Amino acid sequence: MIGQAGRYAFTRGHDMKSKLKHPRALLRCAVALLATLGVVASYAEDPSPDSAPPAKKRSPWMALPVVSSNPKLGTTGGLLVAYLHKFDADSRVSIFGMQAQYTTTHSLIASLIARTSSGADRHRVVGILAYGNIKNDYDDYLGTGQALKTNDDIRALAGRYLYRFKGDWFVGGQALFTNYQVFGDSAEDDLALETLGVKGFKSGGLGAVMMHDSRDNQDMATRGWYANLNNVAYRDWLGGENNFDVYRLDTRAFWQHGGEHVLGLRQFNQFTFDAPGAAQATVQLRGYKLGQYLAKYMSSLEVEERFHIAKRWGATIFVGGAWLYGGEATGTSSEGFYPSYGAGFQFIIKPVQRMLANLEYAYGNSENSGVYLKLGYAW
Repeated sequence: MIGQAGRYAFTRGHDMKSKLKHPRALLRCAVALLATLGVVASYAEDPSPDSAPPAKKRSPWMALPVVSSNPKLGTTGGLLVAYLHKFDADSRVSIFGMQAQYTTTHSLIASLIARTSSGADRHRVVGILAYGNIKNDYDDYLGTGQALKTNDDIRALAGRYLYRFKGDWFVGGQALFTNYQVFGDSAEDDLALETLGVKGFKSGGLGAVMMHDSRDNQDMATRGWYANLNNVAYRDWLGGENNFDVYRLDTRAFWQHGGEHVLGLRQFNQFTFDAPGAAQATVQLRGYKLGQYLAKYMSSLEVEERFHIAKRWGATIFVGGAWLYGGEATGTSSEGFYPSYGAGFQFIIKPVQRMLANLEYAYGNSENSGVYLKLGYAW
């Protein structure tokens, strides 16, 4: 959840009208920004011998500028501010943050996020409150050949609680409430949405979570494995308009080798039953926009090599693929195979808390591609 909330992306898709004419310029700006973060952080962490004695406590605050551009939202400017805290010596780093972005297409996205660990890491809580008013301009909506302009209003509240009951095993529950409305920019666009069967929905859901987490760190894992099996049962008596179910299984493993290099593997699945079109499973790989391709079921596999270059610098190369399947094709179904591969650089901005800035380029099929500058690894 937190990783998704902290993502800044430029994604170029064949089914959306590009607002950015020079993606290479954006990549150069992102590289320059990553290098600037490195210079500033190095200066802040390593004072000269002539400076005052390092008695000052490191600041628990972290601020990152939002500089991104993508075909759906245009050019974005904003800020992510986060407060880092450890409730006790045996708990992991907790994060409290807020993010706001405004775009040249007059879209606004804002969110409050929290990820806590307390009681010697026996209790973990994740919470997100999000708001968005997003203006989309599609040349080819979901591969249907239909040009479409939409205004989407999104409000969401999500929370998850986990309790460590034995070793590295956790059990808990989660709740998710969403109000998603989509409107055409004109009467013709409204007719196209009706023809394609695309409409907004209100949803309220509760679910159970079973998790194993033996990773040495949530943000910069070098060893251990992670598995999360959860579901959300959306029901009308919780304030929703549809009764449907979503199941997810997320597994990840990490192996340290050759000194400080790390090999990572992730296998992810999402299965939906009786879900409205906009709530079906989507490709969740770098290089693709969430919600760009939809189907009843999605399974993906990714392999990533994380190289240690210097004390605070690293690099990644990755390859993967996702499958959308489930039959019963509809006007919004996009079944098929979607590959993804790319590379990137990382700079550790908070060595003690093991927080890093991550710049990556990813390429998919049908000219889908993306440049991402975000807090932390993709997974």
